[in-house]
Parts: sequence; C-alpha cells; structure tokens
Amino acid sequence: MRRILFLLIFGLAGLGVLLSLGVWQVQRLAWKEGVLAEIDSRIAADPVDLPSSVSEDTDKYLPVTISGDMEPGEIHVLVSVKQVGAGYRIIQSFSTEDRTILVDRGFVPTTAKLVERLTGPMTVTGNLHWPDEIDSYTPEPDIDSNIWFARDVPNLAAALGAEPILLIARSETDPGVTPLPVDTAGIPNDHLQYAITWFGLALVWAAMTGYFLWRNRAPAQSEEQ
Repeated sequence: MRRILFLLIFGLAGLGVLLSLGVWQVQRLAWKEGVLAEIDSRIAADPVDLPSSVSEDTDKYLPVTISGDMEPGEIHVLVSVKQVGAGYRIIQSFSTEDRTILVDRGFVPTTAKLVERLTGPMTVTGNLHWPDEIDSYTPEPDIDSNIWFARDVPNLAAALGAEPILLIARSETDPGVTPLPVDTAGIPNDHLQYAITWFGLALVWAAMTGYFLWRNRAPAQSEEQ
C-alpha cells in the first residue's frame, strides 16, 4: 500500500510541475503576442521627422522620414535572404542639413555588389533600429574586400563618418536595391511549441504513472492478504 501511495504522490507532483510549466508557456505566449502586436503598430505608424536626440529605449522602430543627400561610399553586410540566397545589405551615410546618420538601403544579390547606385538628394522613409547582431562568434569584417558580417552600428558609423543611428529604409532608394523593412518575423515566438511540449510530457507522465500504479497494484494486494 505504501508503494502505491508513494507512486501516486510522486506521479501527481511531477504531473503538477509539467502542467504548470505548460500553463506558464501559454501565459508567455499571450504576453509575446501582445508585445509583437505593439511592435507591429509602432512599425506601421505614420512617419515623423528625425528627433534631435534618439534613444533605443523610446525610439526603437520609430518610423522616420528624412530628406538630404545619400553619400557615395557604401559598406556591404553579408546576409542570406529566404528564397533568394546570399547577398549584401547596402549601408551608406545620409546627410541632412545638420547631421549624418546610417541608412540600410536594402538587399542586393552578390552579383550586384559593385553596381553603381543612386546617390545625391533624396527622401527616405524607414524605421530606426538598433540590431543586436554582434557576439563572440561574429567574424571580424574583411575591410580590404568590404565585406562585413553584421550590422555593427558603432563601427559602421565610425567607418562612414556618421552618428551611430541606423535607419532601415522601407521605401525604395534605388531600382536595383530591394528594401528589407523592419518587421517582427525575426523575433522568436516559440511559446506555443514549448507549451505543447510540456503538455505532451505531462500526458506521457500521467500514462507512465498510471502504468506503474496498475503494475504495482497486484503485489500490493497480495502483501495485504
């Protein structure tokens, strides 16, 4: 009898833990969907003028329209785009009347790396962004070949003589460059899969607990007799 009681308590405790983890992931899913909806709303808002001072905490994803000059000289950031393949993000400096910032114009295939692009006066609409793409595994840029492996904003800004502010263009700035506007597709949201995993483990745990209770039932009854 004690063996069955122990198995029952142990089984219920484990089941409770697994179910609570599943419920927690469901709660996290609702929270993440709210965050993503808020980001989508900020991205799609009407563009404003570039603020005199910007902050990652308050201005990330802020839609902005700027007018000025796209400066010659560009940096190529190696990326891979789904259903297209490898290519480069084109990063250039953009000068307004009183400041110079970075603009991510978009994507070109590797074959268009050295194609001459439009520069000079233009108006660009996009979203301010602070990508976190640098870690200990990121290779150093190949300066001689002008190939970078991440949008390392401070170093990009230093190389192009601009402020460390990055605008991701969502309007076309050149017929040969495909804008890659900011969106939430790259923000992971795996909480549903996690919830299903925990609930699946809870089901397996419950089945195993039931099996062991059934298997130990006969010996327990024999001991009582």
